[in-house]
Amino acid sequence: MVDSGTSADTDSDPAGGSAAVSLRGVTKVYDNGVVALGPIDLEVRRGEFVSLLGPSGCGKSTALRLIASLSAPTSGAIRVARPAVTAGGGHPVGFVFQEPTLMPWTTVRENVRLPLKLAHVPFSAAKARVDEALAEVGLSEFADSYPRELSGGMKMRVSLARALVTDPDILLMDEPFAALDEITRFRLNNDLLALWRSLRKTVIFVTHSVFESVYLSQRVLVMTARPGRIAAEIGIETGEPRGEDFRTSADYAGYCRKVSNALAPAYVGSSA
Repeated sequence: MVDSGTSADTDSDPAGGSAAVSLRGVTKVYDNGVVALGPIDLEVRRGEFVSLLGPSGCGKSTALRLIASLSAPTSGAIRVARPAVTAGGGHPVGFVFQEPTLMPWTTVRENVRLPLKLAHVPFSAAKARVDEALAEVGLSEFADSYPRELSGGMKMRVSLARALVTDPDILLMDEPFAALDEITRFRLNNDLLALWRSLRKTVIFVTHSVFESVYLSQRVLVMTARPGRIAAEIGIETGEPRGEDFRTSADYAGYCRKVSNALAPAYVGSSA
């Protein structure tokens, strides 16, 4: 654990406990004086699927960026666990942004290969891993297509494959399906759950949707308005695998009501 107030620590001990991510007393204050986050305490277990749910501007995306070391906390300690050896340069985290951010001038295959290229992974090894990642998201036959030839849902699958190609232990997803139509979003929710069951990654998923958070997660963490803190933790205790039977069940409706009730106070005084 890092004791200084402005950095994150990565634990390379594969037997270092069951926590994949731990935040203790973490805050983020921007240069303009806006207190965006915290203090926040958060622990996510290895292999767990957790959603962060809250109003716009509450610090959900900021929390992901801190975990990914894309930004530094103002105070507090962040610990990210990983095995001693991690593919693709040793970073334990894959990040799927809200926008696919694909390079329009090159193919799906080359977009997915980018993290391996930056890590100087030899082409032959990279090709095998790109092929595997594309197969995992169901896009093998589109490897030589260009982003302009893909639907919105397919572009997001490419973004997911690019995050998976380095075989990260932890997958951070920042509202990846928010811009998609409902039918596509439901399909990708199902596919993401199937992928999580197969690969057993730790997933931290940011969303504005009560319904999506309940459907996907083992735990929903409800955040307050800015500065974001954890206001409620709700376990979603259902059988596996989840599917349309769960989405239309009384249990699902009950959990959605519970999460909605926990979320309601966050909108009081929110600028969303």
